[in-house]
Amino acid sequence: MAEIRVENLRKAFGDFIAVKDQSFTIPDGSFFCLLGPSGCGKTTTLRMIAGLELPTSGRILLGGEDVAFKRASERDIAFVFQLFALYPHMNVRRNIGFPLVCQNVPWAEIKTRVEETAKLLRIDHLLDKSVSGLAGGDRQRVALGRAIVRRPLAFLMDEPLGTLDTEFRDLMCEELRHLHDRIKATTVYVTHDQLEAMSMADHIAIMNSGRVEQLGTPQEIYDRPATMFVADFVGSPSMNLIPVGDRLAKGAKTLAVSGASIAIPEMREDAPAEEIVLGARPEHIRFDDASAYRGEVFGTEYLGTMQIVTVKVPQGRVKVKVPASLHVKSGEQVGLTFLGDRLSLFDKGSGRVIRSALHDAQASGGM
Repeated sequence: MAEIRVENLRKAFGDFIAVKDQSFTIPDGSFFCLLGPSGCGKTTTLRMIAGLELPTSGRILLGGEDVAFKRASERDIAFVFQLFALYPHMNVRRNIGFPLVCQNVPWAEIKTRVEETAKLLRIDHLLDKSVSGLAGGDRQRVALGRAIVRRPLAFLMDEPLGTLDTEFRDLMCEELRHLHDRIKATTVYVTHDQLEAMSMADHIAIMNSGRVEQLGTPQEIYDRPATMFVADFVGSPSMNLIPVGDRLAKGAKTLAVSGASIAIPEMREDAPAEEIVLGARPEHIRFDDASAYRGEVFGTEYLGTMQIVTVKVPQGRVKVKVPASLHVKSGEQVGLTFLGDRLSLFDKGSGRVIRSALHDAQASGGM
C-alpha cells in the first residue's frame, strides 16, 4: 500500500472551477473519506486520483511517484463504483477473477487468489452462482472482490453503498471497516452520508464548493468544527448556530446573550471577528430553571432513550438533546444553560471558527 499526496490540485471545466487548488495527504494504510454535499468536488477529486479525469494543474503522488497526468491503467489503483458494474453473463468467480485474466496472470494463481478473496469477503459459497440472482449486499461484495483481488496500492470508492437500503448499508459499513482492518489497505472513500464517514473513516476531508473546509479525525470534526458549514453539515441534529451580534472583547471569558452570561472557550489570538455566532451541539445544552436565557418549547422528537426538544429562543430555534424520561410539553417556558468548554464561536462574516472546545470530550454524546 502507499501514501497518497495531493498538492495544489485544480480542475476547471471551462469557466467553472470544480476543485480549487487543494492539498492534503492520505497516510499509508488509512481509511480516508471525502465528505460533502452533491456538487462539492469530492467525486471529481477522486476521479483525478484514479486517472479518470486529468487535473488542470497540480500534483498527485502515489507512493512518492507523480501520477497526475498518467492514464488510469498506469496507476496501481482499484476503483469501486456506485453502480456495481458487474458482468451479468459471468458467475461470481469469473467476475472477481476478470482483472487478473486481463493481466495474463496464470490460471492456477487466479484460482487461488479468487478463492482467498471470496473467503475474505465471506462469499466463497457463492463463487459458482450467477451475479444476476444475488442480493444487493452480495453484489457489492463481488464488486469489492474484483478490486481486492488485484492487490493494488490503493482502493478508491465512489459512494459504493449508495444503492443499498438502510439495513444493507449499515451492515456493509461494518463489513468495509473490518475488511480495511484486515487487509490494511490505503482507501479513499467518497460519500455525502456523514454517518458512513463518521463510522468508518480514520480521517475525513469535508469539501464545500471545491475546497476542503476541514481535515481531521471524526471526533475532531464533530467536537471542533473549523467553519459554520462543517458545524451545520456534521451531526444529527447539526450544531445549533445562534447569532449573538457584536464583536467579542479580547480575553473575554463570558458572552452576553439575551440577558444571560454564557461561559465560552479561550480565544484564538489570530482570529478577531466583527459579528459572533455561538455554536452549541444539542447534547451540550441543559434545561435549567434558574437560567436567564429562556425560550418556549416548540416540539419534541423521541429517539428511544433520548429526545430532541426544539425550543424557540429570541434568536430563532435551538435543539436540545435530553433523556426521554425528562417530561416537557409544547408551550412550556424553559431556561437553558450551555457547557462552556464544549462551545464554539464563529465569525459570521468569514464563517471561520474563532474559539472552539479545548478538549477531546470522552462522553460528548456522539452524533
